[in-house]
Amino acid sequence: MSKALSVIVWSKEGCHYCEEVKQFLQEKEIQYETVDVTKHDERRDILEVKYGVRYVPVVEIGRGSVYEGVTELGIPHLEKALERVQRVKI
Repeated sequence: MSKALSVIVWSKEGCHYCEEVKQFLQEKEIQYETVDVTKHDERRDILEVKYGVRYVPVVEIGRGSVYEGVTELGIPHLEKALERVQRVKI
């Protein structure tokens, strides 16, 4: 039995790229949670510690023990990461 896919989108209000990511996930019927960094610099601090970036969107994808953070802008990077995580046998 495979573990469910976990997707977290770190985003902020008014971010065009963040909305593009969310729309892509909705079209692919991939459920996700959102962490809003608007007016929450401490959440940006977490991104800086984890990934060395303070910008959004950042997408975290996990399944079982496989975990990946996508910090590059553009849907193609997200698609490749999703494929990699979904291919791994748990």
